[in-house]
Amino acid sequence: MDFGFSAQDQAFRAEARAWLTEHASGGLDRRSWERALGKGGWIGLGWAEGGYGNRTATLTQQVAWAEEYARSCAPPRSGHIGENLLAPTLLAHGTPEQKGRFLPAIAAGDELWCQGYSEPGAGSDLAGIRTKAERAGDGTYRVTGQKIWTSLAREADWCFVLARTDPGSSRHRGLSFLLVPMDQPGRIEVRPIRQMTGTSEFNEVFFDGAHARVEHVVGGEGAGWRVAMSLLGFERGVSTLAQQIGFAAELGRVVRAAVDSGAVGDPVVRDRLVRQWAELRVMRWNALRTLGSSGDAGASSVAKLLWGGWHQRLGELALQVRGAAAGVGPVDWSVTAPYELDAFQNLFLFSRADTIYGGSDQVQRTIIAERVLGLPKEPKGVV
Repeated sequence: MDFGFSAQDQAFRAEARAWLTEHASGGLDRRSWERALGKGGWIGLGWAEGGYGNRTATLTQQVAWAEEYARSCAPPRSGHIGENLLAPTLLAHGTPEQKGRFLPAIAAGDELWCQGYSEPGAGSDLAGIRTKAERAGDGTYRVTGQKIWTSLAREADWCFVLARTDPGSSRHRGLSFLLVPMDQPGRIEVRPIRQMTGTSEFNEVFFDGAHARVEHVVGGEGAGWRVAMSLLGFERGVSTLAQQIGFAAELGRVVRAAVDSGAVGDPVVRDRLVRQWAELRVMRWNALRTLGSSGDAGASSVAKLLWGGWHQRLGELALQVRGAAAGVGPVDWSVTAPYELDAFQNLFLFSRADTIYGGSDQVQRTIIAERVLGLPKEPKGVV
C-alpha cells in the first residue's frame, strides 16, 4: 500500500491544524473538551458506515488528524477508550441496536468508557479471569468481581467488562463481553491506585451484583474471548502513530537537556541518543507498513515490543543526561504534602510500566512464537 499523503490529505491536515489552534487552548475541562471535539466532527472519523460517526475521513486523513492532535498539545483525551477500542469492536461484532445506542453517544463526546479486563490474579493471563456474571430473571446479569488497572474509571459512564457467564467453564471458554453502566451506587465501587509518580490514573473497580442488560452482551453469550481479542487488535495503527509524535517531543527535550548539561560530549550518551532517534524512525515506518496490511496476527505484538522497550530506555536516558541532579529536584518529603517530580523523573518512573501494561513483553513474545512462527507451546506448569 502506498502510504503517501495526497493534496486532499494535506488540505484535511491544514483544516485539522486550524481547528485545533482555535479551540485547543479554550481551558475546557476534559468532558467539555470531548463534547467540543464531537461538535466539531472530529470523533469517529473512520465510522462512515451506517452514519454513526461524524465526518468521513480516509485512513491517511485519520493519521493526519492524530498527528496534528499530538503536535497541538491539546488536552489529554478522556474518550479515546470508547472511540478507539469499543467503537471498532461494536462495528465488527455489535448488533444494529447496540451500534445505534452507543456509537452516536461516543461520537458526540457525551459518554465516556473504561475497560474492565485485568484482575489482581489475572493481569497478563486474561483467560484466568474470575469476575462472574449470573443471569437474573429480569433480563439482566448480576456482575460480581474485581478489576484492576482500570484507566479513567472515575470519569467513565460505562465499562466494557469481560466476565465468566458459564460457571462450569475455564480459561477461554464461557466468557462474555458485557457493557455495564458505572452509575450504580452500592453495586460498583472505584478506588484510585496511587502510583510512585504521585498520580492515580489507574483504579480498582469492585462489582457487587452490578446490573448489565442481556441485550448489552456483544457478540453473544460465550463469545467474550473472540470479541476481547478483536478489541485488543485495535490498539495499534493510527493511535500508535500519534503516540510517536509525543515520543519525538520527549526525545527532543532529552537531546536539549544533554546539550545543556554537556552530557552530549560523552560518546556513549551520543550513541544512545542517535539509537533512540533511529529506532523511533523504524517504529514509524513499521506502523505505516502495518496500516496497509490485513490479518497480520503478530503486528500488534511487534509494535508493542518496539515502543514499550524504546520508551523505557528513553526514561533511563533522560536521567542519565541529567547526572546527579536527576536524583533531586523540587521535592517535598514531608508527610503532609506529596512530593513533586519534574518531567524527566516522571518519564523515568512511569515508563517502568511500559513493558507490562497493555500486554507484557513476555506475553507478546509468546504470541509471536506460537501464532506467527508456529513454535510449540510451552508445557503448562513449567516455571
